[in-house]
Amino acid sequence: MVKRGPKKIPNIDTKKINIKEKIPRQHLTAGQKAADWVTNYCGSWTFIFLVFVFIAIWMTVNVMMVIYKWDPYPFILLNFILSCMAAVQAPIILMSQNRQAERDRLAAKYDYQVNRRAERENLIMMNDLRAIKRKLNIK
Repeated sequence: MVKRGPKKIPNIDTKKINIKEKIPRQHLTAGQKAADWVTNYCGSWTFIFLVFVFIAIWMTVNVMMVIYKWDPYPFILLNFILSCMAAVQAPIILMSQNRQAERDRLAAKYDYQVNRRAERENLIMMNDLRAIKRKLNIK
């Protein structure tokens, strides 16, 4: 019977996880920064409160004014302003969400690689443990 030496185990500690793709947030253009700011601000309670106050003041002033009502009930001008605001905000928010989705995809890819590496390390440790148990005749 040929006596074999210990198996050569790869040095796991020196292996590095390598993602060659850059995270999009590192080099943002002015438009992308503005889109992120608009998305963050429009998703805040401050923005919701300010829009609510603006609408309430607009409606109150136009209902209470006796002589000059620039936007009488049914508030067509207010409706137009809010529609324009929504039409501008929607694509801006979508641009920001697309960049966030790309960042999330890269983070998930990195997590997957880390998990694969941990799985390989666990497999090597389990094989080592089985070998130790065999040497010590432990079941």
